Amino acid sequence: MRIVAIIQARMGSTRLPGKVLKRILDKPLLEFQVERLKRCQTIDQIVIATTTKAMDDIIIEFCKVLDIAYYRGAEGDVLSRYYEAASYYQADVIVRLTSDCPLIEPYVVDRVVNGYLDNPNYDYVSNTIERTYPRGLDVSLVTYSSLEEIHHKAKAELDREHVTRYLYNRPNEYKLLNIFNDKNESCHRWTVDTKEDFNLVKKIIETLYPNKPAFQMEDILHVLNSHPDWIKINDHVEQKKT
Repeated sequence: MRIVAIIQARMGSTRLPGKVLKRILDKPLLEFQVERLKRCQTIDQIVIATTTKAMDDIIIEFCKVLDIAYYRGAEGDVLSRYYEAASYYQADVIVRLTSDCPLIEPYVVDRVVNGYLDNPNYDYVSNTIERTYPRGLDVSLVTYSSLEEIHHKAKAELDREHVTRYLYNRPNEYKLLNIFNDKNESCHRWTVDTKEDFNLVKKIIETLYPNKPAFQMEDILHVLNSHPDWIKINDHVEQKKT
């Protein structure tokens, strides 16, 4: 069984353009994410799925420098981009990730994948159906057969843009599994969608990375517990509706 992690990434973010390559400690955000994913025990390959737009050529250059696999597809039809990338790299199982999650937790990714491996009759496994992890540690897994099916069935623009939306909105048609954290930490926002989000993540990485590059979720929670004012940096930011 070939398990491929596909990260959707583009420079044309509406709220914080170019965020995926914004630098902290002289390293692009996307590099932090890839570095963390390489510590996963269950992933066979990491692929960056970007667009065919000229502004995203710089993401391809980033991939070439770091020897990361990539695929270019439609900007708005992200579902087709995922389906084509999964087909090209012969994935049996796709771990869907977004490039605004530089603090992605390898252990959480492995928990989601192992949730599927222990229950291979599921079509979709995620830790976001019912959130108990901080936003920014989002992981979704879909089988290739289910991805192929929804690629052909989904017609609505939102379903094409949000990849697995068609599937998780039909629990009577597809078998869904949610992975829960031991404690509900969903109040935390560690994704990077705005300048405020970036400022918080910058503080976290600059504090933890130099001494412990493989820092974990518990380390971040400990830092935020020591600096409770940091949470206020982006606690007013509203997540875009899907």
